[in-house]
Amino acid sequence: MSVHSAPAENTPATRPAMTLPRLREAASRGEKLTMLTAYDATFARVLDDAGVEILLVGDSLGNVIQGETSTLPVTVEQMAYHTRAVAQGKRGAFLVTDMPFGSYESSPELAFASAAALMRAGAQMVKLEGGGYTADTVRFLVERGIPVCAHLGLTPQRVHAIGGYRVQGRDEAAAQVLIADATALAEAGAAMLVLELVPSTLARRITEQLPQLMTIGIGAGAGTTGQVLVLHDMLGLTSGKRPRFVRDFTRLPGSAADAPGLGIAQAVAAYVAAVKDGSFPDETVHGY
Repeated sequence: MSVHSAPAENTPATRPAMTLPRLREAASRGEKLTMLTAYDATFARVLDDAGVEILLVGDSLGNVIQGETSTLPVTVEQMAYHTRAVAQGKRGAFLVTDMPFGSYESSPELAFASAAALMRAGAQMVKLEGGGYTADTVRFLVERGIPVCAHLGLTPQRVHAIGGYRVQGRDEAAAQVLIADATALAEAGAAMLVLELVPSTLARRITEQLPQLMTIGIGAGAGTTGQVLVLHDMLGLTSGKRPRFVRDFTRLPGSAADAPGLGIAQAVAAYVAAVKDGSFPDETVHGY
């Protein structure tokens, strides 16, 4: 498949608008799902046109848009602003928005108020980090009509508590905790689960044991239902050290350093194609 275009069946002109049932149908057929972060209307349109099924308004905007050293300063109001912009630009991609730090932890009622603000801005699903107590919050939201994506493994909002950006669930005891958390979140009604920086064998186990969850990996190998990257990382625009699991999709594999790179739309289409055909990610590469 050419890296210069997205699969014909996955273009906005031919595909229906993405919904949870349609995403589940694609996953049940064994089709890999693609997700990328988006923060504005222009990039939302580019990503959608290139065939990305799921757009994530990530609180990573704190890092890549605002220049912060973590995601912690991001507010609900800022997330709603960027969600509205992405919703205006996209055509038919499914839109997920992160719930930022401090917007859901203290009570399910606070989580509902925060999630409602993001849904009013155009989100079709909200994402929150962590296991344990968050299962009750997930259930509370789902029962009130708000689809939820959970997030386990490396949870950036808790980066200070876990001691930095490091692979989670390396030993069997830690793996069992993650499996138990994933199970509780699935039982609470989460429809999707981001698995960040966990061993590929563990991500595959969770995906196989919990088929009701669409798992989205980032630095977690190829055994998940789909993949996500931060847009700026996969375009080679990372400020500072680029995570080892990221590929710069503006560069053709094996091309010389001084070779002309791909344009943004071509790079995004190359990412979509690589996820779909299984050539990305590399099962052996983890960590930052």
